[in-house]
Amino acid sequence: MQSFSWRVALAGAALLAGSAAFPSVSQADTFTLTSCHITADSTQPTAGCGTATSFGTVTLTQATASTVTVDVVLTNGNRFVETGAGADSLFLFNDTVSGSTVTNISATLNTTTVTIPGGLSGTTNTSVHADGTGDLTARIFCTDSSQCNGGSTPNINDLHFTVTGVTVADLEHGNAGNQGGNIFVADILCGPVAQSGCTGTGLTDVTVPGPIVGAGVPGLAGR
Repeated sequence: MQSFSWRVALAGAALLAGSAAFPSVSQADTFTLTSCHITADSTQPTAGCGTATSFGTVTLTQATASTVTVDVVLTNGNRFVETGAGADSLFLFNDTVSGSTVTNISATLNTTTVTIPGGLSGTTNTSVHADGTGDLTARIFCTDSSQCNGGSTPNINDLHFTVTGVTVADLEHGNAGNQGGNIFVADILCGPVAQSGCTGTGLTDVTVPGPIVGAGVPGLAGR
């Protein structure tokens, strides 16, 4: 684990009912990240995220029959960091589809593209552990970890990438067992209180609209 005191993980969890077995192109599902698990320690004596109840959104769009675009948009002053608490990753999700890959990764700050030295990488079919949110199987991370060491991570609040060889439904599975059913986890510096910890979303708290056919990507703030 990196020796960095700001450790925040933001997790979104949901159970989707009635997902289409063969999703139409342009189907889009948006998840709202709502739950905070910041814990107090010697470096940050106050637990929680203040009065904040929403930290951003994750939107999955079925761009083609086997291609999904993912837009992770943090709000309210939150920004991504990369620490051991988040498995040395900026963003984590679940993808165990054989042959799937992550491509076209980009980062922005308030719609402006941010270039990270060494670039960004993505993997699927792996196993990593994020504090308080369990084991996940896919992640987005800085290729050169020294460029994203905790608070030295370049200021970014949005991540955009493509997953090939999958459908939207393939990426909407929570992790198993007693790990909370978390679908998404992001390691962030919590803007409202400028401190860190683990966050998660209860099953009843996440906003998941039904499939939107031909409507593009809904509700993208800061893009």
